[in-house]
Amino acid sequence: MDFFILTVRRISQICGIASAAALAGAVLIVCQMVVIRYLLNSSTVWQTEFVIYSLVAATFIGCPYVLLHRGHVNVDLLPLYLHHRQRVILALVVSVLSLLFCLVLSYTGLELFLDAYLNNWRTDTVWELPLWIPYITLPVGMGLLSLQYVADILCISTGRDMPFGLKPEDRP
Repeated sequence: MDFFILTVRRISQICGIASAAALAGAVLIVCQMVVIRYLLNSSTVWQTEFVIYSLVAATFIGCPYVLLHRGHVNVDLLPLYLHHRQRVILALVVSVLSLLFCLVLSYTGLELFLDAYLNNWRTDTVWELPLWIPYITLPVGMGLLSLQYVADILCISTGRDMPFGLKPEDRP
């Protein structure tokens, strides 16, 4: 089990690096687009689409990293007033529900990707990017987020990690 948790954590860290790279690429392309449009007075063809799809990819691929570091929006008012055992139960219920949501989203994203790939869907722009390229980020990102949720559930249920990052004695 430790090997699985460690592997998922490493994959989530790689996802964070890939997400940061996609964001950096989008920033560089925006800068290049500004130079081409306003300094060289020329048109851009693929840059806007690239930036949009890079930001979407960074969002989906970066989700496991954000969950690994508890960066998602978290209202901890209720967990603060609960006893440790109640926190564990709440964390497990929330994590299982989130896992189910991510699995459904991953499955529907996989269907969308396969439709785009098998039917050769393309964007309606001059660039004509094959849509399976941006669509693959949804099932991959949600699938890896699901793995991170499984690792979190294992960590909380075996006592390797505290629910909501709170120690048993943390209460107001």
